[in-house]
Formats: sequence, structure tokens, C-alpha cells
Amino acid sequence: MIFITGDIHGSFDIAKLSTRRFPEQKELTRNDYLIICGDFGLLWDNSGEELYWRKWLENKPWTTLWIDGNHENFDLLDQLPEEEWHGGMIHRVSEHIFHLCRGYVFDIDGRKIFAFGGAESHDKEFRKQGVSIWEREMPSDEEYKRAVDSLNKAGNRVDVIITHSLPARIQEELFPPDRYVTNRLTRFFDVIDRMISFKLWFSGHYHRTMDYDARHHLIFNSIVKLTDDGFENIRTERILEDI
Repeated sequence: MIFITGDIHGSFDIAKLSTRRFPEQKELTRNDYLIICGDFGLLWDNSGEELYWRKWLENKPWTTLWIDGNHENFDLLDQLPEEEWHGGMIHRVSEHIFHLCRGYVFDIDGRKIFAFGGAESHDKEFRKQGVSIWEREMPSDEEYKRAVDSLNKAGNRVDVIITHSLPARIQEELFPPDRYVTNRLTRFFDVIDRMISFKLWFSGHYHRTMDYDARHHLIFNSIVKLTDDGFENIRTERILEDI
């Protein structure tokens, strides 16, 4: 099975993965996957607290997959060796926690999943370069090219797209431009949206859970499970807030 959820921001929003809030995990194995749509935040400073929560997550019964958001320590992330996994490249954070590198199509549980992390921070004025913000939050030319090549290799057809940002047209409709700016990445996702055949697109980043339409979904504290027909909500935003 494949589950998808939004940002966990280190320990700040990780409680949605507790056994109490996600009891379905009792039946899961390492052959089941939970994908986090960016702002993982547990590769930040290797503090004692961070190492505790990484071990907590490692000890969960599933395999954790995550894409990067904008709030990641890319200096630490880029120090990890890359290895091939299910058709793409990953950084292995621990035995069962993998970062899905940008621009690859992964074959997971019989589904083709295109992963492309990154976003532009809207709070840059409050952050320090190389300490709490990194230029690598936005993709490189090489990563854009890799994405195009990977999608072409897949016949420009995938089952699921996992990103942190939305396509520009959707972001501009939902949010004011002074909050989330249109940039090269969101415009690139506009092209992907038009040119690639896909069934579902999940984005984190916006701290909101909503279905924009039948294919595009913003996700934060919800947990969804992919099904043959689409997906089903396992936990909703409202339920989590009520606990």
C-alpha cells in the first residue's frame, strides 16, 4: 500500500504519524510506503531531539519516502550518497527512510510516481543563508532537464505526481502573489500539467488540505491511501485538529 501525507516540519507536525492518529499502521510492513510531500525537516542540524525523532520514524513499520520542500538543510542532504532505487535515485537517510531525488519517475508498488521537490520560501527575510535557508531550495538546470528526460522515458505518462509546490495557474488562483510567488518552478509545473498524462497530483507546502479538482490535491495533516480508483482519506484535517 502507498499512503501520502503533507509536511512534517521535523517534530512540529509529526504527531499525525502516531499510532493513535494513524492506527492503520498496525497492519503495515516494510513493503508499504508513506510519502511525505516536502518539508521533511528531520535532516536539519543532527541535534539530539532530531536524532530521537528520526529513530522514532525509522522504527515505524512502513518505509518512509519524502521529497524535499524549501525548509531542508540541503548542505546535509547533499552530503548523503545517492543510490538507485525503483528506477530513480535516492538519498538513504536511514535503513527505511529515503529521500526521493528530484526529477525521477519511480516504480513503486506497480505505480509510476514522478517526484520533484523544491519550493521558494516566502519568509526569506527572516532566514539566514546557509543556516536556515539554502539556494538549493530551488531546482537546478540539471534537475529540470532530468525531469524532462525521465518523463519522456516514461512515455510522458505516470500515475501520480508528488511535488511541494503547485502549478502556477492553481497557486495564483488560490493564494495572493505576495504570499506565494510565481517562479520558474511553478511555471515548469504548468507545462507538466498540460503535457503529461497523470491520474493524481499531490502537493504539500501550503499548510492546507483541499481537493482543487479531481486530479490536483493539496495535502497537509490528512493521510490518504492510494487505491485502484484513486485514493481514500484515512485521516482528515478536521479529525486531526479535534484530537
